[in-house]
Amino acid sequence: MDLYKQFPAAKKIFEQIDQIARRPLSNLCFDGPAEELKRTINTQSAILAVSLAAWECYCEAGGPQPAFVAGHSLGEFSALYAAKVLSLDSVIRLVEKRGQLMEACPPGAMSAVLGIKFEQLKELCNATSAVVANFNTEEQLVISGDPQSVAQVGEQAKAQGAKVIPLPVGGAFHSPLMSQAAKEFSRALNQYQFSDAQYPVVQNVTALAHTNGTVIKNTLDQQMTNSVLWYTTIKFMLDQGVTHFVEIGPGKVLSGMVKRIDKTVSIHNVGDSASLNATIAALRTD
Repeated sequence: MDLYKQFPAAKKIFEQIDQIARRPLSNLCFDGPAEELKRTINTQSAILAVSLAAWECYCEAGGPQPAFVAGHSLGEFSALYAAKVLSLDSVIRLVEKRGQLMEACPPGAMSAVLGIKFEQLKELCNATSAVVANFNTEEQLVISGDPQSVAQVGEQAKAQGAKVIPLPVGGAFHSPLMSQAAKEFSRALNQYQFSDAQYPVVQNVTALAHTNGTVIKNTLDQQMTNSVLWYTTIKFMLDQGVTHFVEIGPGKVLSGMVKRIDKTVSIHNVGDSASLNATIAALRTD
């Protein structure tokens, strides 16, 4: 990761994360192996670590302060760190716990469903135990539940012209099958301090902006078993006049979603030194 090599802020936070997690997450991020990175217990912490390092580099480089912060599922924890709701110690320990609980959940399945309206897919799910777990764009949805229900809904969606892509996950995330993990995670949340947010946090469960630390914690408490309302989250920010979005962390998946929701907005990424420099330069001239 060239941010680690070029920015003291990235090196410092990776060292702190390794110490808090009591394991070499930085080595896992940089060197793998891939088989270990695919495990939920490692994937979540590794993505969080890279995202926090990218955020610290963005701040060190003088990136403009955001009007709002938001994250998709796991990404909401990075947003809470950026908004200073959670300390570094708290966010690392909570995500480590979240990964452990979700990896230990009952077997489940998830599939992306493209080219079908939310109402149609929800109706198909209502006849099974599957749910619409992610509302990413108007026509990019994700279903979650027990493998049989997810397969059944997928076949019915295909019959209605949708494209269905099974996702490489072992659990039914953002569904009622997460209820036991959610109860245990709720107890973990109560062990940590949630400060009032420096920037409004648009949360997955409500797609509304919150700044009160207690409200944020109570809303986050519902995330594991509820749908990720990403489309509504972006629409909320657009309605507040947001015209520039910066995706912090690995990949450009969220950027693609935002572009499909509104093609007129400016979208930037911070995942390495080149994208960081390009983003800072663009935001200073816009």
